[in-house]
Amino acid sequence: MLTAAASSGTGSTFVRGLLRAADTTVLAAGGSGDEPPVTLPRDPAREAARRELSKRMYHENDPGLLQRALNAFWDWLDGLFGAAASATPGGTVGLLVVVLFVVAVLAALWWRLGTPRRAASSAPVLFDDRPRSAAEHRAASEAHAAQGHWNQAVQERMRAIVRALEERALLDARPGRTADEAAAEAGRALPGHTDRLRAAAREFDDVTYGGRRAGEQSYRRLAELDRDLERTSPALADSTARTAHSTRQGAAE
Repeated sequence: MLTAAASSGTGSTFVRGLLRAADTTVLAAGGSGDEPPVTLPRDPAREAARRELSKRMYHENDPGLLQRALNAFWDWLDGLFGAAASATPGGTVGLLVVVLFVVAVLAALWWRLGTPRRAASSAPVLFDDRPRSAAEHRAASEAHAAQGHWNQAVQERMRAIVRALEERALLDARPGRTADEAAAEAGRALPGHTDRLRAAAREFDDVTYGGRRAGEQSYRRLAELDRDLERTSPALADSTARTAHSTRQGAAE
């Protein structure tokens, strides 16, 4: 009787009705209407309904696992937004205003601060490969700049600056020196460029170890600093020259 009802298109509704029966489920026996009805206890009727509903014919159009997972996710998301909207003054409009405000604040912070810098486990070194001359580093930086590779161009130009100072004996050639150390030591010999040297070191660290991207302007600033340093005499040499000039002038008098 269950199978016959299912094939007629109303079986699923009929079987589910069995599960909602309070004490017993009454099924009409096949045959004439004069025969007495057949009563089944609730538990056997429920078990019969389960067996009937477990047949494949009732599940051919069921959604797949992925679809069920997506439906569950969207239901959860809808409930989440509904709860947030109900707790926000102004309802959905108020929630939308709050979300837009938070997004605007995060965008402003990202634009102002850039990509968060990663903390290095140890002090980053300036040179990490075979020793090269300042001219070689300059040539490498110009080649990178010509291709628009500004990160590498900034790195090589900073190395050219430090190597040029070493070649002029304004810095001692020391392996493992960091960009910050080089800038601090060079600032003592060239005090007029202390701030620009520190800014160049920060630019190098941000690009190399902080995850930031350099631009053409960053490279141009380092290239200009490199050229200015070449034309600048160290403070020690200026002081010595002034002392020698004063000594000669005093002897002549």
